[in-house]
Amino acid sequence: MTSASPGVPGASAVPPGAPLAHRVPDLAALELLLAVARLGSLGRAARELGITQPAASGRVRSMERQLGVALVDRSPRGSRLTEAGVLVTDWARRIVEAAEAFDAGAQALRGRRDSRLRVAASMTIAEYLLPGWLIALRARRPDTAVSLLAGNSAEVAERLLGGDADLGFVEGLRTPAGLDAAVVGHDRLIVVVAPGHPWARRRAPLGAPELAATPLILRERGSGTRQVLDAALGGLAAPLMELSSTTAVKSAAVSCAGPAVLSELALGDELAARRLVRVPVEGVRLRRELRAVWPTGHVPAGPARELLGLTRGSAP
Repeated sequence: MTSASPGVPGASAVPPGAPLAHRVPDLAALELLLAVARLGSLGRAARELGITQPAASGRVRSMERQLGVALVDRSPRGSRLTEAGVLVTDWARRIVEAAEAFDAGAQALRGRRDSRLRVAASMTIAEYLLPGWLIALRARRPDTAVSLLAGNSAEVAERLLGGDADLGFVEGLRTPAGLDAAVVGHDRLIVVVAPGHPWARRRAPLGAPELAATPLILRERGSGTRQVLDAALGGLAAPLMELSSTTAVKSAAVSCAGPAVLSELALGDELAARRLVRVPVEGVRLRRELRAVWPTGHVPAGPARELLGLTRGSAP
């Protein structure tokens, strides 16, 4: 049984067990809420978005019923966000920004046209850095079609050497044979476990021998993450699991299957929500370089050169 929400007569939030799509407002509703916050008027927000004021009012009421809280106070002087509305607007802004990055990535996956850029990237860079770089590139070159091929570092090298990509990004220890490179940033691998794992409560840092002897949830052979960890420890125990994506490794670790070692870039949300816990390590160098790569003797030109310039100014 759900309870009515203060300020929304008769309203009740969607039950927590309902699918996420039923519990989270759609992008159109979130964009409307952001416009109301910026313009201070439901009518002006409706005009900016090209909808009628009654439709905008209905969209706000529907969102309030869905969330179970009042978001907007409407009066003859305009529209003002409630305290809950201010908080929801901050969350909405993050979702809309993420949707813009998603849209840029999706457009990069669409077909090839005369003006194109083919990018191959290892998984961590493809998932956590490239969307922002591609948004910046699209602002400068809106007519350039970008196709994105994601895989491990070995696969990126194969695509470049086979002529299937114009520019690549890898995370391994060294530049693959036959390729030139430029360092565009740095990354750190960290050991993580679920809160229920014994390592989550340990006080003493892990040393290299214990970490090397422990079966871990690992990326597949050929991944930059696996290469760096193997070299840092001088060898690894047989994997507890061997998975082909960062997302799969995170999911396994969250389910308490065992310890995992992943890029710090990939773990922000899980660490903040304490779905995973960072385990301190000493005596192991887990910092790595992120590199842009291209076939030896073929200096990046056109969109590839411009993207390379953007990465050098924004990578961690």
